[in-house]
This record gives sequence, structure tokens and C-alpha cells, in this order.
Amino acid sequence: MSGTALGPVLAALAGGRPVRIGELTVLSVETADDAALERLDPDHTAPLLISPERAAALGLANQRAAAGGGPVVIRCAGWLDRQAARTLVDPSHDFARVTPGAPETAAPGHLADARCALTLARLAGLIPALWLIESSEEAIEADAAAIAAPPKAEIAARARLPLAGLAEAQVVAFRERSTGDAHVALVLGAWGEAPPLVRLHSECLTGDVFGSLKCDCGPQLREALRLIDAAGGGILLYLRQEGRGIGLVNKLRAYALQDRGLDTVDANRRLGFADDERDYGVAAAILRALKVGAVRLLTNNPAKVAGLESAGVAVVERVGHHMPVNPHNADYVATKRTRSGHLD
Repeated sequence: MSGTALGPVLAALAGGRPVRIGELTVLSVETADDAALERLDPDHTAPLLISPERAAALGLANQRAAAGGGPVVIRCAGWLDRQAARTLVDPSHDFARVTPGAPETAAPGHLADARCALTLARLAGLIPALWLIESSEEAIEADAAAIAAPPKAEIAARARLPLAGLAEAQVVAFRERSTGDAHVALVLGAWGEAPPLVRLHSECLTGDVFGSLKCDCGPQLREALRLIDAAGGGILLYLRQEGRGIGLVNKLRAYALQDRGLDTVDANRRLGFADDERDYGVAAAILRALKVGAVRLLTNNPAKVAGLESAGVAVVERVGHHMPVNPHNADYVATKRTRSGHLD
């Protein structure tokens, strides 16, 4: 693959096809079917690559430490056939699984490539678990530099958008160059020379559209629009970062784990992800494209402040954004404060 576009690579991985990144050729455990595995791993010897968070969830803390805190490789064993491997990486089986043998693990030989491969799995909305297979002519090649590069966003379209009860607004669509993801900026009113009030809102289908009570996303979205309008103008960025950056399917898997008693942080880790996988570099790129270099940021999350500032957008003021809780999201909101560092 030439250039910086990751879209074809993500589509290949999600479609169960092999991807080559550096010295590694990988295949998604979640999407590769038996026919592909028989063709690409006929001897049934492909080891598994899992994230450090998933290794910890499986009780492989010593192996994770031996790997320097990075990804862990589980070697093929007699008991670890393909179906057993699939259940091993799927946390929905964690509460019922009996492991017939101790996994033989190792640190991956190409650590940087392994980390990039797991990042690709997350960007494709997949569980971060990959078969390490022999090099194949079928594999599409990924550009490691494109994964590590700062996000770039370009204006793709813009239009007027009348909104009920709010000032005149424009909606501006941005395309992230590497992944092809489309993000939206809703520009309300006019703010003059002062830094505008800005809200970074990660998309939440369940909360924003369906009115889920498990989170506070929907009320935050609507209140943010009201506050920006009351301030005379500003910007709401609607970012394609569902489920704290793990994607819709994995978010719903996390919901199922929360139904078993885990909080949102532990659910993400058991799936094999970090507490929060979002990157606010794309938000900074969008703001720069809108000629905004300094903002008043509407947030309780210090990671958003740090993310914008590290990407070169000054946060001159943090404006708190608190919503009432309900019986379904009280623990979720408390977890954001106690475990994710959100501010009161």
C-alpha cells in the first residue's frame, strides 16, 4: 500500500484478510474464517498476539512484565486449537472458561510492529487479538508511519443547518486523511476575537440517538449546544470515537461485561483495550482548519485539555460541564471521577 491511507488496510483486517506491517503478517482472530486459516496456516502453528491489557485480564501478569509491559504472544499448544483461541480472546467466556493448560507466552520479536498491528485492530473496530502467520502474497501492506503520524483533517463539505431553538449554525464535515473517518464541526453563531467556547463530543449512538440512560452523553450533547448558543457562539466537534475510541461493537461488548458487574474501566481492559483509547489530535487538526488556535473548553476531562494543548491548541479556560445523574448511570459517572480523573 502506498501513501498514508489506512482505509484499505482496515477494511482488509475487518474482512478477515491478512495484513503485513513491517516484519509481521497478521490476521484477525475475530474475522478470519476457517477457510482462510487453512489456506494461510495449514499446519495450525500460528501463535496469537494479544494486547497487554488482555494479557493482564487473562492472569498473565508475569508474562506481560517480561514483555516489558507490551503485547504478548501466546504460542500454539495442543489444547489451544483455533476454537479455543477464539474463546480465549473473547471476554464473554471469561466467567465460565476452564483453561486446560498454561499458555506458553513470549514477547513479540518485532515490538513496534506488534503495537502497530494491535492499533490497526482497534481502528478496524475489532478485538485486539491477531494470528501471527507466515508472510503471504495475499497480504495488504500497512504503512507504520501512517499509524504514528499526527492526524490530518480536511474540509469535505459545509452547509447551513437550522436547529430548533438555537442560533444560526453551519455544519462542516471533515475527513481524516489516514482512516477516511468523517468528523463534524457544528459552528454556532459568532464569537468575535475572543477564543470560542468549544465542546469535544465523542459520538455515542446509544446515548445521543436512542437516549440510553447508561451514560450521560445525550444530555451532555444537548446541554453543550445550549451553553454554546448562550455564550453567543462557538463550536461543537462531533468526533468518530465511539466507546472511548474502541468502536460501537466493542462498546456493546463492554456493556455486556458491565451487566456482569464490571465498571467501564475494567470492562475496556478485559476486552484488551486501555481505559480510554481516544486521541484528540484530530480535534486539534479540525480546529486549526477552522482557524481556531485557542479555545475555552467545555469539559470535565483533563485528558481533553492535555490532548488539545499537546497538539498545539491553547486552552485558555476549562468550563465545567456537569449533568444530573440517574440510577442507571450514577456508578458510571462516579467511575469517571474516581478512576479516570474527571473533575468535579
